[in-house]
Amino acid sequence: MATVSFDKATRIYPGSEKPAVDALDIQIEDGEFLVLVGPSGCGKSTSLRMLAGLEDVNGGAIRIGDRDVTHLPPKDRDIAMVFQNYALYPHMTVADNMGFALKIAGVPKAEIKQKVEDAAKILDLTEYLGRKPKALSGGQRQRVAMGRAIVREPQVFLMDEPLSNLDAKLRVSTRTQIASLQRRLGITTVYVTHDQVEAMTMGDRVAVLKDGLLQQVDTPRNMYDRPANLFVAGFIGSPAMNLVEVPITDGGVKFGKSVVPVDRDALSAATDKTVTVGVRPEHFDVAGSDSEQGLAVTVNVVEELGADAYVYGTAKVGDDSKDLVVRVSGRDVPEKGSTLHVVPRAGETHVFSTSTGARLSD
Repeated sequence: MATVSFDKATRIYPGSEKPAVDALDIQIEDGEFLVLVGPSGCGKSTSLRMLAGLEDVNGGAIRIGDRDVTHLPPKDRDIAMVFQNYALYPHMTVADNMGFALKIAGVPKAEIKQKVEDAAKILDLTEYLGRKPKALSGGQRQRVAMGRAIVREPQVFLMDEPLSNLDAKLRVSTRTQIASLQRRLGITTVYVTHDQVEAMTMGDRVAVLKDGLLQQVDTPRNMYDRPANLFVAGFIGSPAMNLVEVPITDGGVKFGKSVVPVDRDALSAATDKTVTVGVRPEHFDVAGSDSEQGLAVTVNVVEELGADAYVYGTAKVGDDSKDLVVRVSGRDVPEKGSTLHVVPRAGETHVFSTSTGARLSD
C-alpha cells in the first residue's frame, strides 16, 4: 500500500502552449479512494495517465510512497490500471486473462491458479473461469478486468471511466461493488469519471478539475455543502444548484419580492453591486399560491420520481428570464403552466462573487 502525491505536476502536449494539466497538487492518503471528476477535456484522464507513466510529465513531480516515479516506465511503478474498454484478450479464457500478467512475470503456475481463484471468489466469477470474454456480459467483462488488476496486488489501482460502457442499472450496482471491494482490499485507488453522481457516491474525497486546473478537493459532503466557486457549485449535485445573480440590498439580497438574509461578511467582501446566489433545488420553500412572497416561477415541466418531484420552471429575475429547478413533495405536484412562489431557505444559500466566481459565504 502507498500514498500518492502530485507535486505541481504539469503536462503540456507538443504543439500546445496551454497545459492540459496545470500544476496539479494533490496528496492521496494510503488506502484512500480519490475520484477525479470534471467535464470532457478538463485533464482528468491525462492526470491519471501521468500517474501511470503513459504521459510525460513536463513539470513538477509524481510520487508513489517514498519513490519519485516521475520518469519511471509504467512497469516499474507497481500500479494496475482498469480501462474503459476492458482490454481483454478474446482468445484466452477468463482465468488466463486474469493470470496473464503473473505468467509474464514468471510466477509459478500453482500460485497463479490460487490467486486467480481467490480473486474470482471475491468478484463472483468462479463459474466463468473457463469461458472466453465473448461469452460474458459487459458487467462480467468489467469484473474480469478488475480481477486482472487484483491478482497483481499492486500498490495503487488506477481506473479510467471503467463503468461508462455499462447500462444505467448495471452502473449503479457495479459502482457499489467497486467501492466495497476497494474498502475490503484497502488499496489506494485513483478513479476517473465525468459522472458527478458516480464521484459523490464512490469517493472518500473528490477532486474537481476544469481546463487542467484543480478547482477543489474535498469530501463529497463538504463539496456539496461548501463549493469553492461557481463552477464547482454548478457541477456538483443532481439536479444542479440554481445560480441567480441578484442585487445587494439592506439586510441581504433582493430575491424577487423578498429580501433574503445572507452572511454579512460575504456581502462586505463583494466588489460588485450584485452577487450570485446559489440555492439547491431542495432548499426552496414554496409559499402559498396566493402569496406574493419570493420569486414567481412558471412551471414548464414536472419530473415525478415517486417520493419527490422536480419542477423545472422559469422566473423573471430583473430583466432576464432564468431557468430554475425546485424540489417539491411527490404528493403535492403543481400543474404545468401554473405559478409557484418560492423563497430560498434561510441559512441554506451560497454566495459567490459575480465577477470572479469565488465563494464569499462561510
